[in-house]
Amino acid sequence: MSNSKDVERTILRNKLLGRWAAEKLGLSGGDAEAYSDALARDAVNPERSDVLSKIRKDFDAAGVAESNERILHVMSELMIQAGNLMPTARGESLDAAAVALARNLMSR
Repeated sequence: MSNSKDVERTILRNKLLGRWAAEKLGLSGGDAEAYSDALARDAVNPERSDVLSKIRKDFDAAGVAESNERILHVMSELMIQAGNLMPTARGESLDAAAVALARNLMSR
């Protein structure tokens, strides 16, 4: 990735994607947050950055009927949303906790 903003945006996208996937998997509360946090952490780990494969495997294991095309579409939509949620000079992010998570993961 070309810069820290791209990495932050991907981490935030994975966090949002994890929330979407967790709902499809029937996870809620702490389990859903743990799942989405794990996907967010995977964004900074080159060996675990293939979130499509991870979600595909989890969906298949749980019997969730979603195509790869649908997952990729959601990933694209959430990347746009993540970009829109990034802090700007005009104000702070709507999901400050996810951005803080992104920055914390990048500093490790």
